[in-house]
Amino acid sequence: MQRLSQEDIEAILAKRFADDTCSSLASIPHPSELKDVEKAAKRVKLAIQNGERIAVVGDYDADGVVSSVIMMEFFDDIGANVTLKIPNRFADGYGISPKIIDRVDVDLIITVDNGISAVEAAKACQEKGIDLIITDHHTVPETLPEAYAIVNPKQHDCAFPTSEICGAQVAWYFVAAIKDELGIEYNLSKFLDVLAIAIVADMMELKGINRTMVKNGLKNINKIQRPFFKAVQNFYRKSSFKSDDISFLLAPLINSSGRLKDATLSYELIRSKNEHEAMQNLEYISSLNNQRKEIEHELFEQAVLSVDESQNIIVSWGEGWHEGVIGIVASRLSRRYKKPAIVFSITDGKAKGSARSVGSIDILGYITKQQEHLLGYGGHKGAAGMSLYASSLETFKKAIEFDLATVDDEAFIERSEVVGEIDPSAIGFDLLNILELYEPYGQKNPKPHFLLKNAYVKTGKVIGANQNHQKLTLLSDEMTLESIEFNFDKEIKSGYHVDLICSVSKNEFRGVVSAQVMIKQIL
Repeated sequence: MQRLSQEDIEAILAKRFADDTCSSLASIPHPSELKDVEKAAKRVKLAIQNGERIAVVGDYDADGVVSSVIMMEFFDDIGANVTLKIPNRFADGYGISPKIIDRVDVDLIITVDNGISAVEAAKACQEKGIDLIITDHHTVPETLPEAYAIVNPKQHDCAFPTSEICGAQVAWYFVAAIKDELGIEYNLSKFLDVLAIAIVADMMELKGINRTMVKNGLKNINKIQRPFFKAVQNFYRKSSFKSDDISFLLAPLINSSGRLKDATLSYELIRSKNEHEAMQNLEYISSLNNQRKEIEHELFEQAVLSVDESQNIIVSWGEGWHEGVIGIVASRLSRRYKKPAIVFSITDGKAKGSARSVGSIDILGYITKQQEHLLGYGGHKGAAGMSLYASSLETFKKAIEFDLATVDDEAFIERSEVVGEIDPSAIGFDLLNILELYEPYGQKNPKPHFLLKNAYVKTGKVIGANQNHQKLTLLSDEMTLESIEFNFDKEIKSGYHVDLICSVSKNEFRGVVSAQVMIKQIL
């Protein structure tokens, strides 16, 4: 295999965007291409003119919180009287429901990032004489709710050029349509900072419109126009925000309140009026995020005890396990054991599960095969959720283990991120600049990973508060490479030669910038 030079790597990354036709904000699609968006905007205009009561119903994840921020900030800016309800994961469950409708006394309800499957809620709205506008991006079911208007790019007769946008983008486009209908000037680019968080957090494909919005959104984040970003910058001592900060800092912070308490806390954080208020909100949410990490660590350790490594899938459960973190635990299990994982939380005889996959395995497809055991399920190839009676867990486990028993070993290997073997001499400042040029990385534009062969481990030590990371100094072709492996599975001692899969990242420590090898897997 030929080793990749810096020039080779740049050519590989450039090829990803050879057919990208949406590379600037000026080239993004127009709101009118979304089915029903103009009809919905006219209804909102009428409600505002007539002084009708309006409610926005959001969702408790980062995409839903940002969607709520966009809608409510716009309505507040134009002086419209609108109330917000973000469902509580534990008290309300997901999305709009009849019991939420019972708690809002309004004439018009607008959902953001939810509602496309809310058939019962739509019926409740009809019974109460409430007009329902659904804005969503999730997969469209066979039976649609009977709503006044549905704005969702995944509808088969929707002319929008891409269906792979998040709920916050749909909400943003809806705001654009309302603005046009009202005939007012309004700076929609003010929302690009939070839109970038929603797009990355909801794992949208980072090509076309999504890539353009995130790149511009990251620039806006670094302008620190919101007290929220100033507070995060000071609290975490960030000189600037990089694309990885969206994935590993901003999105987890916003998600943490919905996982443990109530997502309204994150909504209030983003909309903080000044830095003092933002810092107070951030300190509490940061404590929730730390609590989330502790719960996650504890559940992960418990789940590991039940892992049967002879099986091709991990299925684990526990009574009263915190359902807000089971998805993260499933993700960690799948990474450690390099196989799909499903983790269930049991409460009152029912089990709610979250699944994560690896390689090319379609986990939703395998779950769908077990629908006779399930009360409900949904998701996509890489991640899914489901529910069933706790009494059916053993049967479900054995059945899905049986189905995956004959899957070929190749299906478990994640190959899409590895672009080739890297020449050690290519690792340096110039490569960092090339990699930065093609950020942000994510779905459909994965951070490039490389095969580094026959590297000699000069030194190795275990680091971190929980002693779960290892730092290695590697020698390869007379190049000295500093490397780190987070949440390592096997400690590597000095004196060994290793092959590994890695990425290259910028390390900034006490003003010194260097290229650092980030180990994903030691082969």
